[in-house]
Amino acid sequence: MASRQRQRKEQVQEEVIDLEADITANTTADITVAADENIVTGFYPISDLEQHGIHSTDIRKLKEAGFCTVDSIIHATRKELLTVKGISEQKAEKLFNEAAKIIPMGFISASVVHQKRADIVLLETGSRELNRLLGGGIETGSLTEVFGEFRTGKTQLCHTLAVTCQIPVDCGGAEGRCLWLDTEGTFRPERIVAIAQARGLNVEETLDNISYVRVLNTDHQMNLLIQARSMMAEVRYSLVVIDSIINHYRTDFMGRGELAARQMHLGKFLRNLATIASEFGVAVVMTNQVVASVDGASGPYAADTKKPTGGHVLAHASTTRLYFKKGKGNNRVCKIYDSPNLPEGEATFAISNAGIVDAED
Repeated sequence: MASRQRQRKEQVQEEVIDLEADITANTTADITVAADENIVTGFYPISDLEQHGIHSTDIRKLKEAGFCTVDSIIHATRKELLTVKGISEQKAEKLFNEAAKIIPMGFISASVVHQKRADIVLLETGSRELNRLLGGGIETGSLTEVFGEFRTGKTQLCHTLAVTCQIPVDCGGAEGRCLWLDTEGTFRPERIVAIAQARGLNVEETLDNISYVRVLNTDHQMNLLIQARSMMAEVRYSLVVIDSIINHYRTDFMGRGELAARQMHLGKFLRNLATIASEFGVAVVMTNQVVASVDGASGPYAADTKKPTGGHVLAHASTTRLYFKKGKGNNRVCKIYDSPNLPEGEATFAISNAGIVDAED
């Protein structure tokens, strides 16, 4: 998988391959998700701990609380494990010790990290220019935040990724399903149908591979991650969409008096998302809204007064931050706002019936 991914990156950079033609020619009408011989799950199910002296009853209780993998045990704090009914301090200590025997928690060399980075799968966006800006596509195993005004293409990118995440790795996908948390009511299955048809995919299978939920409030949003973990432990998922991350937080927590509580709740939710991305190797794409700074200077040379919501908590949790702006006609502009590995730059793309595509001339 690593060599195929590196080869695809080089082809994107050299501008040799026409992605749309490549996808049409190489993607069959039937989508096979998570074939065991092609996709390595990358995590250890929590049932493995039974071979290390952990009682099956305790494993069942941990699963019910959302601890479905050995990875989730080493990511959790002892305080979090003690909230599980029937887990005492002695049992929590044993769980950590046995999990550490399966998954090493010490230092590794930078060369090992470099090799792991080379194995990361990228999800193509539908636009060659946008793919080049992102170094090949949306990175799996990390959090990508997309913010901007309304009608800038945030939700349309999510719809496109919900389809491309299912196609083979050679064609820019990850051969996995999509999990969609909708806080604004903007998910439209007819958009999935149009994008899948444009790529010659089986529409029914494409829709069946997307697990959708309408999020009702921030507590519901948090609790859904427990169910998400259970689903990902059973079937291969490659993408999690939260559209948008901040919507309910702006209404469930009002005024400065509840700001601290809001940021603590948001921080815990984002930490859980980051853990899921690391555990299951999924790409987490979350859209975000913007606020206007009324204190900024005005005029043609003034700086952009629009800033992403969520404060520093959201800013530090996001691995990559993308700023979407309106362009001419159907064109949109994506700017790298923050990234640990991508240089600053912009790319122009367009929105069409087929989802995100190359910009119009």
